[in-house]
Amino acid sequence: MNTFFSKLKIIWRDKALRNRMFVMLGLLVVFRLLATIPVPGVDPARLAQFLANNQFFGVLNLFSGGGLTTLSIIMLGVGPYITASIIMQLLTMMSARLKALNQDEGEAGRKTFAQYSRILAIPLALLQGLGLMLLLEKQGIFSHLAPVALITSLVVVTAGSLFLMWLGEVMTEFGVSNGISVIIFAGIIAALPTHISQTLFTFSVAQIPFYALFIILGLALIVGVVVITEAERPIPVTYARQVRGGGSTGGVSTYVPLRVNQAGVIPIIFALSILLLPQLIGNLMTTFAHNSHLLAIGRALANFSQTTWLYGIIYFVLVFVFTYFYTAVTFDPQQMAENLQKGGAFIPGIRPGLSTEQYLSGVVSRITLVGALFLGVIAVLPLVARAVTGITSIALGGTALLIVVSVILDLIKKVDAQISMHEY
Repeated sequence: MNTFFSKLKIIWRDKALRNRMFVMLGLLVVFRLLATIPVPGVDPARLAQFLANNQFFGVLNLFSGGGLTTLSIIMLGVGPYITASIIMQLLTMMSARLKALNQDEGEAGRKTFAQYSRILAIPLALLQGLGLMLLLEKQGIFSHLAPVALITSLVVVTAGSLFLMWLGEVMTEFGVSNGISVIIFAGIIAALPTHISQTLFTFSVAQIPFYALFIILGLALIVGVVVITEAERPIPVTYARQVRGGGSTGGVSTYVPLRVNQAGVIPIIFALSILLLPQLIGNLMTTFAHNSHLLAIGRALANFSQTTWLYGIIYFVLVFVFTYFYTAVTFDPQQMAENLQKGGAFIPGIRPGLSTEQYLSGVVSRITLVGALFLGVIAVLPLVARAVTGITSIALGGTALLIVVSVILDLIKKVDAQISMHEY
């Protein structure tokens, strides 16, 4: 506790760090104010009823930062930008040029790569906004949208999404932590009072054991997320001693840390994107189709929800597979082996070159297994808990919990780094 208060004093006394904290808090206030401005023509009563009975839009609301709850001008949130970033990462596996741009061309290459992601987010925002508006209009949530009103609203929500993307990047540059993650984090936290009030409203004495179980399970999950997020596999590395002009350099032993969960929350976002697709198609078919067979197919797809065991099994498998996939995209054993060899370093007992690459690949495969199993369990555990207990008013799901804990850990690390610079 004393350490916590001493850090607060250092933050307050350090002008640069204090200003960064105020910038981040100020931008979060702007974000929450924008989330309260609804798109014109929304029926609040119908919207509340629709969201309460639709888990599909509940998941979308998570990645909109809470903007979908009121159909605000930022109802798309940072979802289009996240989707664009994922697509660009996938394209690096198919395009050597994009891979070199992102990994080998330094800061200038990464800036160009990020600019491509921003440009791709524009058509994605337009498509997502158009689909949501047409669907919600059919549900009676929007009043009848004439072409001019539809185009105007579409431009507004697209601009809101792009503004939120810019807000996140400004927060990253002038704040303390990653801005996009903080925006999603703020949306999750802002929804907590509503979830807690719903839980209290539906409270039953007979369900006290289940609530106690949820609390214990939640604490265990938080501990597990912290442990797995911080877990590393150190790879020992020794630099060869070199003698030059009567002096020697090198001969130093160190290690390269490989994270157990290198993919973070990205595999869950991948899996959710795949699982939301049939529900989106089903909702559109039930809304627009007139053929009885198409309506039946649409209802079947729309009912493919979090309440079915098949959904949970497919969800777990997708998270597991995407964890390995994304790790393969972001970690290149061949490049690391080449960098070690160029720097005059080697892993004790392992020959440089191909043998080092094979060794690193084997280590990453083994530790990714642990991370993949953990992410899969985190993703489906709330679904299992709801199915067993029948209680649906759980404030934090596995994905939301993972985001919240990861953002808090990252924020603590960034603040500690700033404090260490202040001390030096």
